[in-house]
Amino acid sequence: MTDMNILDTIGATPLVRVNRVLTPAAKANNVRILIKLEMQNPGGSIKDRIAKNMIETAEKDGSLQPGMTVVEYTSGNTGIGLAMICAAKGYKCIIIMPQMPSFEERYIVCRMFGADVHLTAPAKGMPGMKVYTEELIAKNAGSYFLANQFYNEANPRIHYETTGVEIWEQSGECVDYFVTGVGTGGTATGVGKYLVEKNPNCKVVCVEPTESRVHLGASHSPHTILGIGAGIPTNFLTNLAPDQPYEEGPRGHVSEFLSATSDESVEWATKLANTEGIMVGPSSGATFKVAMDLAARPEAKGKTIVVIAASHGIRYTAHPLWKTAKAEAVKALPKPPNTSKDCDTLLWDSSATSKA
Repeated sequence: MTDMNILDTIGATPLVRVNRVLTPAAKANNVRILIKLEMQNPGGSIKDRIAKNMIETAEKDGSLQPGMTVVEYTSGNTGIGLAMICAAKGYKCIIIMPQMPSFEERYIVCRMFGADVHLTAPAKGMPGMKVYTEELIAKNAGSYFLANQFYNEANPRIHYETTGVEIWEQSGECVDYFVTGVGTGGTATGVGKYLVEKNPNCKVVCVEPTESRVHLGASHSPHTILGIGAGIPTNFLTNLAPDQPYEEGPRGHVSEFLSATSDESVEWATKLANTEGIMVGPSSGATFKVAMDLAARPEAKGKTIVVIAASHGIRYTAHPLWKTAKAEAVKALPKPPNTSKDCDTLLWDSSATSKA
């Protein structure tokens, strides 16, 4: 018998070693690569952690009361986490995201959890979502609660208190590099702080899309790595060195900002699925690509690199990550299906496509 509910299953995700996917340079350097499987959270991503902590912190301090509506603007995974938690706790929920085809899964999952979804103009980006959300909150003051993941200290705090602790213990207290994507900056801030306290020589590496290296002062351009690269510098990482310009080099406990392109993120997410059986989203493909870059450096010889896999790849079937498989599936599964009893028994063999 158990008294656990679904929210009690958030966290304590596995940390696994990968070998077959490693580049020749990583293998030659004898680098240990460990992936933190955050897709094993019940809502399918690392954002379940911050969603739960933001809600429960607000309940404790009284800013979220029974009968109030929880609101958040998001690229998707935080919205799903909040929608799940609100369903479990009985709150109404409004999730605000851009009206883009690649957000199809996020939209339907939030709706399945009972949340309402407001879709904003894609061309207005994250700033547009922020303005719309603030106006919505102002019109409903006292009855709407803004989770505010980009500024809520409950975000990095839960990573300091749980994710970082788990990684340190699961790795055998040996982490030389920690690699994470930059969405809100909460993971890099919280986990990074904890790991550097445990090992002052640990290198915390933040990953941005090559098309949007705003933390180095570059301009933002469109990309397809959902979950990272919102196009504006993050509050948490900015506050690690508030007076420092956005440029190459370290920032607070963050050692380095590296990048991957949209195509590289798809390439490495696909390789992880094909060679390790680990299905991840595009941001995890980006972080793993950067881990491979780090593993090839001479100074990484014999070191341990921990990579965050933030979400499950099954959430991205509307994304270019699945383009090839979906195109094949359209041919393999025609509509209407062949219902003739006189046809050959075998109607499709995918191996013929793979060899073509």
